[in-house]
Amino acid sequence: MTQTTTSVLGEMIDQETTGGRFMGSGELDTGLRLIVESLRAHAAEITKVRPPKPELAEEYARLMARAGEARGRALLYPYIGSGLGNGALVELADGSVKWDMICGIGVHFFGHSDPALIRETVLGSVSDTVMHGNLQSGFEPYELSELLLAEAAKGSRLRHCFVAAAGALVNENALKLCYQKSGGAPRVLAFKDCFMGRTVTMSQIGDAAGNRIGIPLSTLVDYMPFYDAAAAARMGKERHIRMIADHLRGYIERYPKQHACFVFELVQGEGGFNTAPREFFVELMTICKEHGIAVWDDEIQAFGRTTSMFAYDGLGLGEFVDVVTVGKMTQACATLFTEAYNPGPGLLSATFTGSGAACRAGCHILRRLADGGYYGEGGKIAQHAAAFKAQVEALVARRPAWFPAVGAGTLADAPRDLCGGWGGMMRFTPFGGAKDRITRALKACLEEGVILFSCGHGPYHIRLLPPLGVMKLEDWPRVFECVERGLARVAD
Repeated sequence: MTQTTTSVLGEMIDQETTGGRFMGSGELDTGLRLIVESLRAHAAEITKVRPPKPELAEEYARLMARAGEARGRALLYPYIGSGLGNGALVELADGSVKWDMICGIGVHFFGHSDPALIRETVLGSVSDTVMHGNLQSGFEPYELSELLLAEAAKGSRLRHCFVAAAGALVNENALKLCYQKSGGAPRVLAFKDCFMGRTVTMSQIGDAAGNRIGIPLSTLVDYMPFYDAAAAARMGKERHIRMIADHLRGYIERYPKQHACFVFELVQGEGGFNTAPREFFVELMTICKEHGIAVWDDEIQAFGRTTSMFAYDGLGLGEFVDVVTVGKMTQACATLFTEAYNPGPGLLSATFTGSGAACRAGCHILRRLADGGYYGEGGKIAQHAAAFKAQVEALVARRPAWFPAVGAGTLADAPRDLCGGWGGMMRFTPFGGAKDRITRALKACLEEGVILFSCGHGPYHIRLLPPLGVMKLEDWPRVFECVERGLARVAD
């Protein structure tokens, strides 16, 4: 029985069950080898950006129209994949090839058609059912939980894990844990410009008015200012943090014992890839602890992408966190929590935890992250962050007119605006962060061969969540050739 096809069950069970023998069979191993070999051969044909094939234009337009009709609204980008790619490159159904620098908004950390990941996905898909659930399940969701908890235990008190199929669902579960532990305290603390997902409740907590139009507001949310580096520079960091801490105390005094939790994005995602120093979070989390308010760390987008697997570890905040949510690159999502937040029966359940393919892929990804040299000051993610920054700086030097002032000062005087974020959460700000020009730039860059996205709410930024699990450092100049061509079309 080979290591790659062995079931996740114990060795004795593998040997004594028909399912275990099937997972270790030579026929399955041969089939997997043939699939992966064919995948490699076809993916190897995808080596560079290329334009759409004219002979596919009409059929592609029909596919786009069908997609728009089915969902009731045209697609934001004219993107329908062909089903194949090669690392950071992806082929669309119109025959074009593009650099994928957004990766499903952070889902595809190992890019497109990764052979090892495809192998695990196929293995996960040959189980007797498509989906695992809380009533009937294979061991895959629990193995995913064990791997997450083993990493979490290195720097926190997190002890239990509950898997679900989407980021918004694990955030809902986190909120329920906090509500129950608080005895039903009705209020939630969150940062201005946060994003939590698109369920009814998460749309109310997330600070984007457009996401809750027409939704009856039943969730009580108190918004806190996020750390502002420019304000801290003007008034001094300590004073700035003290003012925000006083804001938190004001809410607590106004609504005593009414807050179930404070949800922290250690890197604001949709809000603009905004970051803050450790002492900012320590001050606020300490106040929460003093008043029995749960510290909930939402790492749906940040998990795995900073210079540590968990962002809270990178900031040394593990002692404070009570509940943590992860997702996107893990394929199946999860809520992790301490023993104190272990709920009573009935609070957490669902028909689905996730598919066998997603759970098995998630386990593979976690092992690869842990053993792949991605983290730390000299890790692969830090190297890519430096390479990205160098490309942005070179672009600004060549095209300074594209980078006018954003707020106070110029981009050249404010490196945080030049290329902000943390690790593999990257953003930069051309055209003064004007929404209309950023939107046009994204579409122009797509046509020039690179897929990007935006973040922020004024200024708006160009956002990258690249596939750093497979991307090469020498790819960055090729990516920015496409970026520069796209921006040039808007600048002109």
